[in-house]
Amino acid sequence: MRVATFRGGRTIVVPAGRELLSDPVRLTVRAAADLLVTVFVPDDCGPATEHRTALQTSYVARDGAGHAADEDDTAYTAKAVSRWYYVTGVDVRATTRGSVVALGDSLTDGTGSTPDTNHRWPDLLADRLRRHRLGVLNAGIGGNRLLRDGTGPSALARLDTDALDRAGVRFLVLFEGVNDINGTPAATDPDAYAAAYRTIVARAHARGVRVVGVTLTPYRGHPAYSAAREGVRQRVNAFIREGGVFDAVADADAALRDPADAGRLSPRYDPGDHLHFDDDGMAAVASAVGEALGRWR
Repeated sequence: MRVATFRGGRTIVVPAGRELLSDPVRLTVRAAADLLVTVFVPDDCGPATEHRTALQTSYVARDGAGHAADEDDTAYTAKAVSRWYYVTGVDVRATTRGSVVALGDSLTDGTGSTPDTNHRWPDLLADRLRRHRLGVLNAGIGGNRLLRDGTGPSALARLDTDALDRAGVRFLVLFEGVNDINGTPAATDPDAYAAAYRTIVARAHARGVRVVGVTLTPYRGHPAYSAAREGVRQRVNAFIREGGVFDAVADADAALRDPADAGRLSPRYDPGDHLHFDDDGMAAVASAVGEALGRWR
């Protein structure tokens, strides 16, 4: 559990795994703007919750005082690590048609893209969908898996909290599974992936949410690659494309693979680790997902 203390001394206890919602704030935020959120913790309250791969620079005021009311940034003199602490998300009241949730791992979290540029593929998808009045929520966690808890709860376990319970969600984009193939122990049964995908889609449909499945991208050249694992990836992708479970399919595999080697990322999209995507690769995924969503825009 976590203890939260508010200005004025009011203290509440937040059970583990539950979120604490703030009071509404009257603040005009323009579309695509960066929103600065300040957090003040007056006392040691134990380990901080964090988003490890924020890919965004945060700054710290080291004087031990709260600066939430400051109208300038002069107190924030120290550059912090590229992580977000405590804040899970922000709900914005707007005249939109709803939200698209991107549920995935580091490929969705943005690893490989240029920090401080908002070049994760969900950011770029948001740019494409803005004129259609659809927001995009990034629910990517680096290291996350589809079937098994690891870096965070599995996609199956966190589906409601991170996706279906989000405000205004209308569409779910599911891009998850490569860490199951590469993990310890590796998940080698394609039928397990198929069952998980069916479960997620059924739960989403019960909430009136349509689901886009994204094929798993190639990674030959990465240390985790093996011919056996590549065989699992190909069979999982065949199910995503042909299983008839998803409402639409975004074929990121076809969009990003090397034309000369279907098991490898195209060099134009490879930041060097042969698994993640550079900015151009992120744009290619955003384009594939945007096309899959096109029938409903």
